[in-house]
Amino acid sequence: MKNTDFRDAFLQRLPADQILALFDRLPDVSFFVKDRRGRFVSLNRRGCEYCGVTSADDVIGKTDHDFFPKVRADEYRDDDRRVMKSGKPIINRIESAPEDVGSPRLVATTKIPLRDQSGKVIGVAGCSRQIERMQSGTADALGDVMEYLHQHFDRHVTSDQLAEMSGLSVSHFERRFRLAFGTSPRQYLIRIRIEQATKMLRQTDHSVSNIAQRCGFYDHAHFSRSFQRIMNVSPTKYRRQYGENAVVPKGE
Repeated sequence: MKNTDFRDAFLQRLPADQILALFDRLPDVSFFVKDRRGRFVSLNRRGCEYCGVTSADDVIGKTDHDFFPKVRADEYRDDDRRVMKSGKPIINRIESAPEDVGSPRLVATTKIPLRDQSGKVIGVAGCSRQIERMQSGTADALGDVMEYLHQHFDRHVTSDQLAEMSGLSVSHFERRFRLAFGTSPRQYLIRIRIEQATKMLRQTDHSVSNIAQRCGFYDHAHFSRSFQRIMNVSPTKYRRQYGENAVVPKGE
């Protein structure tokens, strides 16, 4: 008997919930399983905390859009679809924690496609592990930078400033940042600003121009172009669709 046959025969005798229960014993790891439609099939305790529920029973059959702001839920869903479509995993990608915008905490996220016995992709599984600041390597070098960007997104910053903050040369900093986040520091900062702008568009009656300035965009046109590119809708249309009071100030 092949080693893999022995393994498969043993695992087939185990109820899935016995293995999944292990993830409830990992307090710093969020674990999930979703089907092709993005519906949760399994979620551990840490994942429930991120979703704001006390039990996985409150999550099963629902999607990220039931628990997270649309912009974040859309990101998670796009990630899942890319993994399932390509069949290629995401391995230990460092990103901000799945909390409200502004959190400086980092997690390392991994997602893999799930296949049935015929090899067809039927879903995706993933986990996010909280990264402690005292760890060495990328997380430690970029920790201060991430905290600064999330707390001071409205300020003008340069790669020189961020590189000095990380203790790296500019070229080394930009290379490491892109490797960790898949984008440049500038584009990452713009994404933080757009997330903040969506929150203000939903929850306040500030004008679009005022929100652009508050979020660090000193050019209204640049803000509108960036918002349209990332959200696929203009700031004004976004407010009409998602604003709590659906009120658009005069002149917009």
